[in-house]
Amino acid sequence: MKFLTIICLFLSTITVIFAEFSAEDCRELGLIKSQLFCSSCSSLTDYGLVELKEHCLECCQKDTVSDGKLKVYPKAVLEVCTCKFGAYPQIQAFIKSDRPAKFPNLTIKYVRGLDPIVKLMDEQGNVKETLSITKWNTDTVQEFFETRLAKVEDDDYLNTNRV
Repeated sequence: MKFLTIICLFLSTITVIFAEFSAEDCRELGLIKSQLFCSSCSSLTDYGLVELKEHCLECCQKDTVSDGKLKVYPKAVLEVCTCKFGAYPQIQAFIKSDRPAKFPNLTIKYVRGLDPIVKLMDEQGNVKETLSITKWNTDTVQEFFETRLAKVEDDDYLNTNRV
């Protein structure tokens, strides 16, 4: 009986060690799982926040190892709710300007109640990355699309988002 208790205690300890916090758990800790990279957690010690590092590491996304080149995607979708334009005037300014017309492979999709996000996709339309852009200004949004969207040389207006 004692052996069974020890095994149960050992297994529950292993489960706790290898468990990852859910997005809701992280939100309760004041961390946003979708926007937190593990490389940021190492800088917490510089600010005397060592006690947060363990939770940070359980809520973070693994940094992608790259060769210094940004991944460029053939398509992107900017999803936003028009009812939230008041909260995100920088996103509204981008959408209402002529800037989206510069990116024929960008689609703007209006989704009720959604904070602004960008979905980067492969040729088949499979979502490869999703990014929150709630804190971005108009110039940052444009610069992001200039660097992360593949250039389209085709002027066929039927294949673009231009009107």
